[in-house]
Amino acid sequence: MRVLITGAAGFIGQFLAKHCVEAGCSVLGIDHREPEAGWTGTHLERCDVRDATHLSELVSAFRPDRVFHLAAQSYPTVSLLEPRETMDINVGGTINLFECLRASATRALVIVACSSAEYGPVAIQDMPVRESHSLSPLHPYGVSKVAQDLLAAQYFTNYGTQSIRVRIFNTTGPGKIGDVCSDLTKRAVQIEMGARRPSMMVGNLTSRRAIVDVRDFVRAFWLSAERCKAGEVYNIGTDQTYSVHEIIETIRAQLSTSFQVEQDPTLVRSCDEPIIAGDISKFRSCCEWTPEIKLSTTLRDMLEWWRVRLADPVFPMLDSNARRSTSA
Repeated sequence: MRVLITGAAGFIGQFLAKHCVEAGCSVLGIDHREPEAGWTGTHLERCDVRDATHLSELVSAFRPDRVFHLAAQSYPTVSLLEPRETMDINVGGTINLFECLRASATRALVIVACSSAEYGPVAIQDMPVRESHSLSPLHPYGVSKVAQDLLAAQYFTNYGTQSIRVRIFNTTGPGKIGDVCSDLTKRAVQIEMGARRPSMMVGNLTSRRAIVDVRDFVRAFWLSAERCKAGEVYNIGTDQTYSVHEIIETIRAQLSTSFQVEQDPTLVRSCDEPIIAGDISKFRSCCEWTPEIKLSTTLRDMLEWWRVRLADPVFPMLDSNARRSTSA
């Protein structure tokens, strides 16, 4: 099977490429940058999804059987500063991909990485949120993901493009940069190394997230292509939610260095939803998938990843590049 992964150098893309190779697939990854840790797929091409001509050449030559569309500007805070670029990458890039497939008559199944950010604030009585809930995103990133989602549905309805939309809830793990688990484990390791005073600065301690390990998510993402129905949308996440306070205490239990917790009002983001959790019963009815990796294991592996990363003198430059990534 020929598998195309857009945003292949991103966090999820690299784990997914490894999974596809192990499943015996021929993998073509595309991204605007090289992955820092090397490419685990069979081939990687430098291509920005906004470049329709180059993308068309790659799609026509490779003719994939399956496409995992992960390429995105994936930071809500960046989207508030650069809404036009966010829309160009996430929406324009998605149109380019579908048009390339249509122009080349490539009958690939496309799995589109959508987002829980599409839902926006959801009342407690509506949690966990179902796929049928209204979409009211809080930032341009969420708006761009709604557009991606509906574009995939539109191409399925109007052109018969086989697509499955997956609304991804909080996914983290070793290598993740820029989410709550990543930020907290990084600060903990800096405290451990003596690079930061023994105080964990945080924003909102009570916001809750349903957090799934990227290695569990990649299994689910693959299963969505194997068993879910084209034209449909599915939540993928986990049933268990965790507060920021609970995450910190899980990190504390794995650290030999003690620290205090201090709230910093500047770290509170107005675009943060108080709770994010999805009803994944629709997905489970197709795939019988259950997350296997505990949060404590995920955080342990992230702490170890940061210990190695922060010992690398070129890390600050790499961190900056990762935050400008156009990959999921």
